[in-house]
Amino acid sequence: MRPWYLGNTTVRSPFRLRDGLIALANSPLGGRIKGRENEIAFAWVLHNSGVVNIVRPDANVSDLGRKWRAALSQLGFIYPEVPAREGIPQNEIGEPFTITPNGRRLIDADNVPGMQECFLRSLAAYYIPSALERGYTFRVFSPLRHTLALMMDLERHTGDTTLNFLEMGLYVQMTSSDNPLNEVVSSILAFRSDRMHSTNKRRFDQTALNAAAGEHKYVAGTFKDYADTNLRYLKATGLVQSKGRGISVVAEKKVFVEQLLADTSIPDSDRSILITICKGAALPTDNRDAAIVVLNDLVSQINRRGISYTIADRPVHTPADIAVLRHEIEHTLAELNEDEYAERQAQEWIEILQYMDLLINPRCRPVRGNDDSITIPQTEAPAYFEWILWRAFLAIDSLVNKPYTARRFKIDHEFLPVGTAPGNGPDLIFEFEDFVVVVEVTLTESSRQEAAEGEPVRRHVAELAIQYDKPVYGMFLANRIDSNTAETFRIGVWYTRDDTRMRLDIIPFTLAQFKAFFEAMFTSRNVRVAAIRDLLDTCSTLRQDLHAPEWKTKIAQAVQAKASALMEM
Repeated sequence: MRPWYLGNTTVRSPFRLRDGLIALANSPLGGRIKGRENEIAFAWVLHNSGVVNIVRPDANVSDLGRKWRAALSQLGFIYPEVPAREGIPQNEIGEPFTITPNGRRLIDADNVPGMQECFLRSLAAYYIPSALERGYTFRVFSPLRHTLALMMDLERHTGDTTLNFLEMGLYVQMTSSDNPLNEVVSSILAFRSDRMHSTNKRRFDQTALNAAAGEHKYVAGTFKDYADTNLRYLKATGLVQSKGRGISVVAEKKVFVEQLLADTSIPDSDRSILITICKGAALPTDNRDAAIVVLNDLVSQINRRGISYTIADRPVHTPADIAVLRHEIEHTLAELNEDEYAERQAQEWIEILQYMDLLINPRCRPVRGNDDSITIPQTEAPAYFEWILWRAFLAIDSLVNKPYTARRFKIDHEFLPVGTAPGNGPDLIFEFEDFVVVVEVTLTESSRQEAAEGEPVRRHVAELAIQYDKPVYGMFLANRIDSNTAETFRIGVWYTRDDTRMRLDIIPFTLAQFKAFFEAMFTSRNVRVAAIRDLLDTCSTLRQDLHAPEWKTKIAQAVQAKASALMEM
């Protein structure tokens, strides 16, 4: 059997599709991204917008443009070109490769829940086989509903909706609604039992993959590649979250999932499938009665969390009225969850160090328990750089501001980063009782580092120094500090509009240096925010009468000395 997959294996990170869509919308290429020259032009639009990185200017990048076009078409964010053999008039679908209503909705979504709803509407409308997805032997079905139904049935057998990575790869994506639900679940549970009793789980997994490869005539790695893509796109809907190397249904969404699964109807034609995926599927909460059920469940959840919330005096006449209340509660629950996540970071300092190791040396692959390894997708490294510094300062604790005001990048319901912080301010702002740390990070290491970061970092620190009635420090981190960048911060001067001269304290550290200091604090169990300020003050004092290379050396020595002192306490 041919395995099915959601999304696109080229664009593994679903939220990047929004960035690509925005780049297309801001270009003159709308509707003109087919053909070698147009595909090359589209690829360069993506590159110039920071969505992809074309390393060689002379490379043939038409393939890149073609794959992005396919990814956006497949989920209905741009109108697909309907093959003539299908007999569906193109004008009944829309002008090929122009942005669809669901694509516009994704562009306009300014928060993660809004983006997740767009992916949910796409995947809820995604049925295969269809006019765009031939080559399957099963009848038309919804991969999203099939997966969710299996997860909910697993809960009935085990008390847990968790579906593991290999279970997705070897069973879920190799089955459809043609396969009785109980038989698929039984196969998954038998696989779990055999694996649990195996003495060498890595060998057991590889044997299972090799057996599937032989049976279905695919390379073993294909099952893992498709499973990885499927899990990523399923999580983009907001209905499921990571659980080890697999996924589980988000607790707050179970009632919604049950309502989604209650609709077992199948579209009556390929034309209907194409039209619906381009405008986005209707969801249970678009109906008032179903929306009220979901709302009442959310009210119960937030009340159980110790927050009194009533809808008695609020309008609930329409689905739109109810949506306002749902979003209020979901936002409050998200903040509660983030507060709890922040409190856990002090116990997760070893994992924080492992992520830092991955950013310092991408070839490093630290492994943790439950057969799970942590990784950073190559295209998302800048976002993970900001994210791991956020986690590090949450672990240090003592913040006056809330965790969701300390970061300027968006996170999903698993607290993972969704893109980097916007460019009109600093990456991170950590306010303590008697001082503020403004953190800026970059993976740029060449002389371009100063050109890209020198002015914005100084401006951001200066703006916050004016705003706060307490000392404001800048902390700039990169894997390598270019001496031109260090010199700019060593001078540390900013002039306001009225030519008032400001002295700025911006200290450049390598990530390895920060990691060493962070590790020393936690290893010695001497985690004090005062130690951070002491290090910043020391490094600031050292900058006088030095050139940038000498100052960098002194900073490295100060970090080592302060870390050693912590270990000796």
